[in-house]
Amino acid sequence: MGNTPTQADPTAESGKVYDRPFEKVALLASETPRAQEAFSMLWAERDWCALHDAEAAIVLGGDGFMLQTLHSMLDSGRVIPAYGMNLGTVGFLMNRFNKRSAVMSRLNKARGKTIAPLRITATTQDGEQHTMNAINELSLLRETRQTAKIEITVGSRVRIEELVGDGVLVATPAGSTAYNLSANGPILPLDSGMLALTPISPFRPRRWRGAILPDEMPIKFRVLEPAKRPIAAVADQKELRDIAEVSIEIAHDLELELLFDPGQSLADRIVAEQFAVD
Repeated sequence: MGNTPTQADPTAESGKVYDRPFEKVALLASETPRAQEAFSMLWAERDWCALHDAEAAIVLGGDGFMLQTLHSMLDSGRVIPAYGMNLGTVGFLMNRFNKRSAVMSRLNKARGKTIAPLRITATTQDGEQHTMNAINELSLLRETRQTAKIEITVGSRVRIEELVGDGVLVATPAGSTAYNLSANGPILPLDSGMLALTPISPFRPRRWRGAILPDEMPIKFRVLEPAKRPIAAVADQKELRDIAEVSIEIAHDLELELLFDPGQSLADRIVAEQFAVD
C-alpha cells in the first residue's frame, strides 16, 4: 500500500494510523453533478495519479460508488486505502464533504478500518459455478410471485430445513446497516467478527427472526423446488439468476481498508444508528 500502517495507542481512538503522509493519491468521482463539481474543484489543487499507481484513493460520491470502487480494487487484485467524501444520499461509508477543508490534510489524519468481504460460490440450475464477492451482503431473493423455499446449513449442520418467505440474506458488519437493517436484521459492530443471517419477509418458521454467527463459520443455502420457485443471488450490485446452491465464507485474504476522519469512524456510526428515532 506504500505507507506503513501502525496500530494506534489503545487508549486513543481506535483505527490504523500511518507513519508518513500519502504522496501518490488517486481522485475518483461518481457521475452525479455534485460529485463532478467537487471533482473539478479538487482536481486543480494538486497532481493526482492513476488508481493503479496510487497509495490511497479519495472517492467522491455515495455508498454505491464507494462499493463500486472497492469492487474494482478486488477485481484488479490491488487494494489500497479508500477515503470517501459523501456527495450522495446516505454516505454511511463516507466522510462529510466540506469544500473549505484541506482534503490532503484530512486524508493524512484519517484512521483506517479494515473490512473483510464475503466470498460466495454460487451454482446455477444448469450446473455452472460462479465466484463473487460481497462487501455489504449476499441476498437470495425469489424471482417470481411464488414464495421461496430454502434449506440453510451453518457449519456442518442443517439448521433450517425449509425457510419459506421472500428470501434470506447474509450481511457483514459494514453492510449490517443497509438492506439487513431494513429487513429487521441486527446492527453489528465493525470489529465484532460476526455475520448477520436475516430472513426476508419470513412466513415459516414463524418465530425465527435470524441469527448472529461467528464469521469463520461457513454458511450454505440450497434452493428447494427450484423449477416452481426460482431464486436469484445478489452480491452487492451483481445478480445471478436460477440458483441451485450458494456457499459463503469470510474472505480475510481480501481485506479492504476504509479511512475515516478522527471521531467519524464506522464504529461510531454503527452505534449511532441504533439510537436513531426518525
